[in-house]
Amino acid sequence: MASHLQLPRGSWLSSHAWPVINIDRLRMGEAMRKLVIQEIALACREQGCFQVVNHGIRKSVMKGALEAASEFFKLSKEHKEKFVSADVQQPIRYDMSSRDGISTARSLLKHYANPLEDWVQFWPINPPTYRKKMGDYAVEIKGVSMQLMEAIFEGLGDKVGLAFHSDYGFITILLQSSAGFEVMHHEDDTWIAVPAIPGALHVHIGDNLEVLSNGQLKSLVHRTILNPDEPRISIASIHGLSMDEKVHCAKELVDEEHPEMYKESSFQESLDLLPSNMNNYKRFVESLKIDRDE
Repeated sequence: MASHLQLPRGSWLSSHAWPVINIDRLRMGEAMRKLVIQEIALACREQGCFQVVNHGIRKSVMKGALEAASEFFKLSKEHKEKFVSADVQQPIRYDMSSRDGISTARSLLKHYANPLEDWVQFWPINPPTYRKKMGDYAVEIKGVSMQLMEAIFEGLGDKVGLAFHSDYGFITILLQSSAGFEVMHHEDDTWIAVPAIPGALHVHIGDNLEVLSNGQLKSLVHRTILNPDEPRISIASIHGLSMDEKVHCAKELVDEEHPEMYKESSFQESLDLLPSNMNNYKRFVESLKIDRDE
């Protein structure tokens, strides 16, 4: 999760028709399920992201998680310093940094959450309700991620032989307190503002899923732009493989017409490159592309 205060760059924004998908329809019979899966597949292929509504997470749980995050960032410096680390690979880490050479206050708290019983003991004990509120959200967002990943894999086709499992996430699900999230358009590198829909969750494809799909699905570059007078809280839930597990193009999606496009990699390798890649808006997956002209 993160707390942001950034200067706006309104001149960089672009208007865009944004896919908003009602995933409650996944349970409304086989015909409706197929339609929703087609909508998700189209969004993943063309834009690399979408928003979901009617996802089943209680409003009280979402509100509680945002409140817990906000209360944590308001704590005194001494309470937060015990989690400070510049090492992006730490399982629980607090960081505050400036980026891009602009006046920016960005506070970040990262911690593992799955399985909850293994990690909740390392979470902050202040504010006193933090573990309960954030834990409730972690449980419910895991259920949503399972639904979405099952739909995404079905959209890739029945022939993909990767067994579905909670660890095979490859997606980020974002809950945010206010507008300000933007994504970079693949074709012309313009920034697109994501509309703030009350109760909606933003979903975007990660690099590992782009690799697994052999380029059928696209990850994206994103950023946060805010009104300088309005602090913003966001909770990003990243659902992926174990740290050292390698991801490669699914063999079912590779043939003469669709040669393997990416080298295999692990989440650990992407973390290794993260510090040097923070300010240039480059995707880790670009470093994995196989040059067929060599």
